[in-house]
Amino acid sequence: MAPHSPAQVRGAALLADPLLNKGTAFSSEERAELGLEGLLPPAIQTLGEQTGRAYEAFLGYDKPLNRHIYLRQLQDTNEVLFYGLLTRHLEEMLPVVYTPTVGEACRRFSEIYRRPRGLFLTYEDRHRYREILRNRPGGEVDVIVVTDGQRILGLGDQGVGGMGIPIGKLSLYTAIGGIHPARTLPILLDVGTDNEELLANEHYLGRRRHRVSGEAYDEMIEAFVSAVEAELPGTLLQWEDFATAHARPILSRYQDRLLTFNDDIQGTAAVALGALTTATKVAGTALTDHRIVVLGAGSAAIGVADMIRTALVEEGLSEEQAAGRFWFVDIDGLLLDSRIDLTPEQRVYARDEAEVRQWGGDAPGLARVVGEVQPTVLIGLSTAHGAFTEEIVRTMAASCDRPVILPLSNPTSNAEADPADLARWTDGRALIAAGSPFPPLTVDGREVPVAQANNVYVFPAVGLAVTACRAGRVTDRMMVAAARAVGDCAVRAGTDGATPLLPPLASMRDAAREIALAVALAAVEDGVAPEATEAELREAVTNAQWTPRYTS
Repeated sequence: MAPHSPAQVRGAALLADPLLNKGTAFSSEERAELGLEGLLPPAIQTLGEQTGRAYEAFLGYDKPLNRHIYLRQLQDTNEVLFYGLLTRHLEEMLPVVYTPTVGEACRRFSEIYRRPRGLFLTYEDRHRYREILRNRPGGEVDVIVVTDGQRILGLGDQGVGGMGIPIGKLSLYTAIGGIHPARTLPILLDVGTDNEELLANEHYLGRRRHRVSGEAYDEMIEAFVSAVEAELPGTLLQWEDFATAHARPILSRYQDRLLTFNDDIQGTAAVALGALTTATKVAGTALTDHRIVVLGAGSAAIGVADMIRTALVEEGLSEEQAAGRFWFVDIDGLLLDSRIDLTPEQRVYARDEAEVRQWGGDAPGLARVVGEVQPTVLIGLSTAHGAFTEEIVRTMAASCDRPVILPLSNPTSNAEADPADLARWTDGRALIAAGSPFPPLTVDGREVPVAQANNVYVFPAVGLAVTACRAGRVTDRMMVAAARAVGDCAVRAGTDGATPLLPPLASMRDAAREIALAVALAAVEDGVAPEATEAELREAVTNAQWTPRYTS
């Protein structure tokens, strides 16, 4: 279904519709025909001229949050101009539109709220979700991003403020993946909040009650999924920033029932595997050679291990051998099979207590594990700022020529280490990707960008792929294919021996097509998409990627 036509809207109503408004780009003929004469300044500008003017306005704001608010207002006024600006300055604006600035925008959502976008579904309305879905703007939807606001980035429970995440995420589905903005839908499931500061804030705009939990929560999720199945069948449903206790069970319950994935579990994992794939090629080793220590054992960390494990099995290891390449450390120390607090997903990676008994001491922490295991890869998804200390990193580097270190927690304030420190402590030998943006490093007299392991490398391409190839499910092999394609794009982009572990963000629209093609091919191979040749899929991907431009 094509987006609605400007012929149906005139005058001030046309200027108020962000999907149709062209602002000063309306021609003289259009202004006369559409009742716009006198409503706009007389100058007529091209999209390029408008973009230049909007960029100057963007630079006029000094604080990141104010720049975020400006971009959101521009998006609510003129979507083509917003995306024209964003795609032209993607690398510069990504941290403003999304992490880390979006975290502050979520925290202050009720304070900076200007104009409604997306749908807010409360627990009390759970029996009317299908009816409420019909209130969405536009018609058909290619991608939904939904959150319940409980685990926003590293900030925790933000309640209704979590809506900033689906809005920001979907803007990147469009800017990078090329999903038409009219065919995206952000949704906030408001089940309340346990954040006492929000509950006590007189300006808080969400459901002013403690969170629904247990069977009532599960009932609400089922009501939501059923409504989406009935009203928007075939739409990609992405789960975002759900707490660990809910994220994995929801994914397990619905991944074989509808077109869905969890970006925190599978998207983060695919980006981490992509970075590891590049690092392995740069170091001249094999993926199966790695010994991997992971700090943090939540759903994202387990998701990363599961995806790397899938890739290891594809490369010839048994499931047991692949799981044996991991050592997990959480707040209580190394995951041991004697612990009674482990989930089934965590228990896959629990070490035999007899294996570590010879180390001496109880429940060894990260420093002891690194010293004993001599890992080649160190991954952080703990939100524990500074946890990768100089002592730990130097110990790792002493037994590994090219240590792979991925401090993936975000925002920046939660990073396990600063990449500049990691480079200094390893004499520039470390292969690094961080979860948040960091300034470039100086290595051997040259400037080397720090790869940001941002999920933007994967989720927009997955959205583009399933839209183009008409997939009915998102499989693990599709996500592994995305990860390998990310690594391939990074290696091709590397120059002068300085290969970042991930592709340059500035060229992500081009990379998204290559990653989407790999995902689409895997979908066909897995039998979850109609048969098609590589040439047909490449053409479908290219044709599906929307580009911001004005139409008559």
